[in-house]
Amino acid sequence: MNCTHINFAMNRRDFFGRFALGIGGAALSGLLKSEAFAAPARTASPFRGTLDAPHFAPKAKRIIYLFMSGGPSQVDLFDYKPLLNRMNGQDLPASVRMGQRLTGMTGYQATLPLAGSIFPFAQQGRSGAWVSELLPWTAKMVDELCFVKSLHTEAINHDPAITFFQTGAQLAGRPSMGAWLSYGLGSANENLPAFVVLISKDRIDQPLYARLWGNGFLPSIHQGVQFRAGKDPVLYLANPDGISRESRRKMLDRLAELQALQFEDLGDPEINSRVAQYEMAYRMQTSVPEVMDISQEPEQVFELYGAEAKNPGTFAANCLLARRLAERNVRFIQLYHPGWDHHGGLPNGIRRQCKDVDQAGYALITDLKQRGLLDDTLVVWGGEFGRTNYSQGKLTATDYGRDHHPRCFTAWLAGGGVKPGACYGATDEYGYNVVRDPVHVHDLQATILHLLGIDHEKLTYKFQGRYYRLTDVHGDVVQGILA
Repeated sequence: MNCTHINFAMNRRDFFGRFALGIGGAALSGLLKSEAFAAPARTASPFRGTLDAPHFAPKAKRIIYLFMSGGPSQVDLFDYKPLLNRMNGQDLPASVRMGQRLTGMTGYQATLPLAGSIFPFAQQGRSGAWVSELLPWTAKMVDELCFVKSLHTEAINHDPAITFFQTGAQLAGRPSMGAWLSYGLGSANENLPAFVVLISKDRIDQPLYARLWGNGFLPSIHQGVQFRAGKDPVLYLANPDGISRESRRKMLDRLAELQALQFEDLGDPEINSRVAQYEMAYRMQTSVPEVMDISQEPEQVFELYGAEAKNPGTFAANCLLARRLAERNVRFIQLYHPGWDHHGGLPNGIRRQCKDVDQAGYALITDLKQRGLLDDTLVVWGGEFGRTNYSQGKLTATDYGRDHHPRCFTAWLAGGGVKPGACYGATDEYGYNVVRDPVHVHDLQATILHLLGIDHEKLTYKFQGRYYRLTDVHGDVVQGILA
């Protein structure tokens, strides 16, 4: 027997990498043929994902997810509850709470005084949607929106709740939604990542970890790429001083040859992922500066988005970039706008947050519609949970706070195959529990995948002996919000 190729020092990872190539390596082969292993004419083919085609005809081609990190107060924005104003200051009835758990921040309060919103509400548009005075620009576009007022989740604290929305599990380590879409559908633009992340500057009140847009156990080519404000939008993308683009090209060619030999020896699909990432970074050296350069946008665009759109890193500037990325067929564009965690001083805090997002959100929907992109772009707006109908801490005529509330909260969706001018689900008159058409986090995730042509039960990845999916073993498509 010829034993010259047996590696007796092979570890467990190498063994399984060598003898079980996995889906990831096969899915990347289309891209790598033209980039890493092909002849000098490097005409890259788009990375198409593991699915040969969507499971059914998609309504949306891409997603812009506006994540309001911290948990916006639904009873101060969208879920109008006049009873709270009439009972302002009275204790939350035990028959409403029904013994449900509270956080440690209000669980030991002597009373839970109901807090009506100090912000007036009015019905807007043909649909008659109730919107707070805090959101005058949003009020103008309610007939484009589909409000879901019956969302609920199990998580009661920020980190597990955000992780649950982004990855389908409260514990860290699973692939994010954008990574699943990149894995399943791939990219429609070979010069930009399939999954881009934008975070508003100066609005952090709780941490946002990179694992929220990570690839988990999927090949690393699918992780989100954060674009930042400033000179270097993507870290470590530019060539170091003294390295020309031609030198970088030659280095990548030789590196690809070496890693092809390593892949032949070990069979680890992560080797191919690294090669694909190197090649993507090379192409992004040209494409990223172009997409980030908003100097050629006409003045009426900045008037639409507001003055802050010229200030890199603001929510308005990121919404404008989201539209530019959507034009270039980036598959999943994730915006995070932290600052909604108003345990105290809610009136002042929520005014600031709404000023940040109101006009910019309206501008994004309007801009997409004017350019013919809204029909096949799904826009989602919402946080990880809602806020309580009672005050955390002292309740006064002008000030109050609200604790975390996972039992019911509101999000809105627009474009991409959802019903415009619709309102789905309802809460009780106290705004404490869902009373009609509940929508769980996994239901929303299943619906988002459905709108992109994916059966959420069929997009799976085998890891450590079992098949995983974004929705775990749960989730039903919310048919009532589909156009």
